[in-house]
Amino acid sequence: MRHAARALPAAKLRRGRIGDLDALVELERAVFTTDILSRRSFRRFLTASSATLLVAEIAGQLAGYVLVLYPPRSKLARLYSIAVAPHFGRRGVGPLLLAAGEQAARRRGRRVMRLEVREHNRRAVARYKKTGYRLFGRHGTYYDDRADALRFDKPLVEEPHRLS
Repeated sequence: MRHAARALPAAKLRRGRIGDLDALVELERAVFTTDILSRRSFRRFLTASSATLLVAEIAGQLAGYVLVLYPPRSKLARLYSIAVAPHFGRRGVGPLLLAAGEQAARRRGRRVMRLEVREHNRRAVARYKKTGYRLFGRHGTYYDDRADALRFDKPLVEEPHRLS
């Protein structure tokens, strides 16, 4: 059982910091080929009161991030971006980040999380469905490369049961 001894420690979540900029930009370029967040955008999101940027670290390395935006005067939160470093894939980092983003939105009093995902990103679509997101629409030619996006949302609070 040599491989068990090499198991990586669990991911640790924390708020993103300005010191993470280089690693965030590197991760973004490793994961996405279009619609890449710029260094300037990351800097803005790290300090914006209308955003939460959480990072996952494994053994001191940036393993992923989740970015949630909070539109003003709304009960919605928007999962703007989520990314996991390719070499940390399939280790539960994505679901951990997704749950942490949802929890951050709940703490901000948001009742629903919305997101867009590439129509042909089967793994992400399956993940969102598995965790309670429902498809409610689509955006044609949404991305820079003109790919379509599916729109999903998920209630973040229990809906009270109605008596009939």
